[in-house]
Amino acid sequence: MVYGRNRRWAVDLNEEKGKAFENELKALNTEALFVKANITSEEEVAHIFKQTVETFGQVDVVFNNAGIGRVSPSHDLEYAEWRNTVNVDLDGVFLVAREAIHEMLKTGGGTIVNTASMYGWVGSPGSAAYNAAKVGVVNLTRSLGLEYAEQNIRINALCSGFIDTPIIPEESKQVLATMTPMKRLGKAEEMAKAVLFMACDDSSFMTGNSLIVDGGYTTQ
Repeated sequence: MVYGRNRRWAVDLNEEKGKAFENELKALNTEALFVKANITSEEEVAHIFKQTVETFGQVDVVFNNAGIGRVSPSHDLEYAEWRNTVNVDLDGVFLVAREAIHEMLKTGGGTIVNTASMYGWVGSPGSAAYNAAKVGVVNLTRSLGLEYAEQNIRINALCSGFIDTPIIPEESKQVLATMTPMKRLGKAEEMAKAVLFMACDDSSFMTGNSLIVDGGYTTQ
């Protein structure tokens, strides 16, 4: 998701849902555009930002939010599955951040919020590829935050816990809630508010950090 001055650009592989989201935003009197793209492709990521600048003039805020995951015993994990997870969850984050930084250097700054996970801080059996990628996002965020701090580009990461979204099967929700010290799942709105905090001037003295919003899971 790309933000700027009441302008929104959403990027996804799912064209049907992306177009529907674009129409929702337009109904709110927001300039909006959806583009179908694969963030693991250098060419497609470069095209995303080229079209963003051509359409809206510049890039101010990027919510770098894409990820996949699969639970599997590590000894049964095919290397192709490992590569696919790391490619989306880490390489894609880097490619989007790199292109965003290119544009922000031209205009005097901006903010990037990368989606990591609480599993960037703790392990989880059966999720080796996902865990490795999310640790990578946490440290990538640290490195980029330091590297571009003097250029007025702030880069932080959201480390969410178990969130009540359709990606979690209904039969698993109570189990995951029980594993969380607050005994409930997080809400999508709570994650959105955390991202907004990192994206706006309320967090103007914050960069290279990871905001853990997990109901206390990683403090156990």
